[in-house]
Formats: sequence, C-alpha cells, structure tokens
Amino acid sequence: MSAATPSSAGRPIAVVGITADGSLASPELIARAAVVIGGQRHLAMLPPLSDAAPGQVRLPYPSPLRAGLPALIEQYAEADVVALASGDPLVSGIAGTLIDLLGPERVQVHPVVSSVALARARMRWPAESCAVLSLVGRDPALVLRELAPGRRILVLSSDQHTPHQVGRLLTEAGYGESLLDVLGDLGTLQETRSWSVAHNWAEAPPSHTPRLNVIAITCAGPLAAGWVAGLPDEAFEHDGQITKRDLRASALARLMPAPGHLLWDVGAGAGSVGIEWMRAHRTCRTVAVEADAGRAERIARNAARLGVPGLEVVVGRAPDALADLPAPDAILVGGGATRAGVLEACLAALRPGGRVVVHGVTLETEALLVEHHRELGGELTRISVEQVDEIGTFRGWAPLRTVTQWALTR
Repeated sequence: MSAATPSSAGRPIAVVGITADGSLASPELIARAAVVIGGQRHLAMLPPLSDAAPGQVRLPYPSPLRAGLPALIEQYAEADVVALASGDPLVSGIAGTLIDLLGPERVQVHPVVSSVALARARMRWPAESCAVLSLVGRDPALVLRELAPGRRILVLSSDQHTPHQVGRLLTEAGYGESLLDVLGDLGTLQETRSWSVAHNWAEAPPSHTPRLNVIAITCAGPLAAGWVAGLPDEAFEHDGQITKRDLRASALARLMPAPGHLLWDVGAGAGSVGIEWMRAHRTCRTVAVEADAGRAERIARNAARLGVPGLEVVVGRAPDALADLPAPDAILVGGGATRAGVLEACLAALRPGGRVVVHGVTLETEALLVEHHRELGGELTRISVEQVDEIGTFRGWAPLRTVTQWALTR
C-alpha cells in the first residue's frame, strides 16, 4: 500500500482538545498513549514524560501537514495514538483532516470549548447571528466574500499579523468603518480584547497582538456584491472578454452550484462565471482554463478581490489543457466550442448528474449546438438582451449580441 494512502485498518486515533492554558479534554488518554502528535505549542503544555506511559513518543505535526500525515499514520498504525488540537478539533481542526484520510470509524474526537464558542460568549453573539471563517494557513482575501452591511463575522486568525491584514483588506473594499474586536488568548488568565475600526487596524495596529486571537467583525460598508448570480460587469476587471451579467445569471442557474462541487470554466476570459460559482458556497471549487496568459493573471486578480482566492487558473488551450484535471460536476464552455475535441472531452469528463452549459455567438457554433441538442437533448435557448442607449437627444434600445445557449444534465 502507498504511504500516501493510509489504510482504513488499524487502531483508532483519539483527537483530544486542549485549551489555550493547557487543560485537556481527556488527560487519561494522553497519559496512556504510546504516541502523541501535536503542534509544538501543544506538546510544550503537556505534563512531563515521567507522568506518561513508559516509552511514550511525542512528535510534532509534519509540514506540510496533509502531505506528511499519511506516512506518519502508517508508521504507528498499530499503536495507541493521540492527536492534539486546539479547542474543538472539528472546528477547522485536525480532526477533519484525519477523518478525510481515514474515515470516521477510525477517528475518535474529544473536544473542549472552542475559541469560537468563547468569542461568541465574549461578544454576546448568538451562533445563528454570525458567520465563522478560518484564516489559519489560508489566504486572508477569503474574508472579502463574507462582506455585507451589518454582517457579523468571527475570523480565526492565522497569527498576530492577521488583524492588520484583515483591516487593510476591509479598508480597500470600502469597509474601513467596520468594527474589529480582536480577542486574544481566550480562556486564559492573559485574555485580552482590543477594538477599533478596520482602517485603524490597517494603518496603526497595536504594538502587541497575541498570536492566538479571534477577530470579531461588525461590518459597515456598501453592498457591493451579493451571493446571487449576476454581479455587475463592473465588478470584474476585463478586456471585453467576459460573460455578461444577464447571460452569466442564466448560465449559473443551469450549472446549479452546490456545496463541494467543482466547475470547469473553459475559455474563462475574465473568470466571472467561475468566480460567481465559488461565491455561491465557500466549499465550491473552480478550475478556470484560459489560453491567454494576461487574461489568466486577470482572473486571479478578480478572484482575490471578490473573496475566492482559491480559484485555480490553468493556462492552456482546451482540449489538451483538460487532460489531467479532476473530474468536474459542471462545465461552462464560454469560448472555443468549435475547436476540435473540446465538447467531446468535456462531455466525457462530466460526473454522473453533471451539468454542461455552452455559449455560442457565431453561426458555426450555433450549428454545432443545434446538432448536439438534436443528438443528446437538453435545453437550447437563444438569449437576446437590449439596453438603453443614447440616440442623439433621445434614448432607445441597443441590442447586445445574441447568444445561443445549450444546457445539458448528464
């Protein structure tokens, strides 16, 4: 068996929560474990080895974590292993990673009160009144997806620099008057609380911010981007190669974003469809395929500015660029449908139940889509949009280019 894929067989791993001051959910499990793995900070808070089982091994988590865990798990598959986690191991913690690798049957979870619960208590925020976002080891730009007037957000910080980074991002997004409460070392005698508006955190953060902190954000700013498909075209940097607002909303309605699903945005242009797909739910994923390197860089900038920096951009031309990509749940072909092998490769790659939407503006592409509709069925629609424009001193309707849209669910 490959070391990269641990066996589901083996002794259960106990994941034990530890508070910021070193209190353990199940100290007896630590005492009798053969192997204890954890962060350096966690391991330093444990009782001395003389109080543990003879020969107990204590190891730091490998780095990078997910790549190094399988070999470590295989090495101690038949030992009593305890993994340490801050607070509730299932709140952006190691337990989720272990469950992904081993399955739920082989992971036992013993939580303590999470920093999220403590932060809610300090802020007097009911759970249903706020969103929770982890920036631990993640791009701080993720916070931009969550912004809306009056919204409450709890951010799990990566380190002492995160409040400054978040303050800067909010200020640049027009949310500089948002209130940031930074709660440090929650649950300890050294617990702290500092608060100010976002632009102050961006310009002059306190000289000392605890490394362990949670940021409570009360948003104050404009409603610039909602979560329903059809953001204004002006929300995206583009050179004219963009799926425009009304067509984008139509396409996304048929692509049907769902939690955890993967979209291929083929011929992505400005990346607008793939970006809106990811904004629909924080677990949605997109691979944008774009042949033009300049446009590919623009897609990445648009994605970061709209709060989905995890969007993956592949510079290449379909169908060759599609060969090694993970199987998608949905595909948009926004351009290049007449290129030999593109539609065939897309249809062959779709998962069962997958959705494909193809747009065409030329007669050649329309003829191709009509033929595919005749053979495979689906939905064939011509979309015409007119917008008001100036005609001398009067106003009139100016038609945009008509687009043929073919949608199919496998």
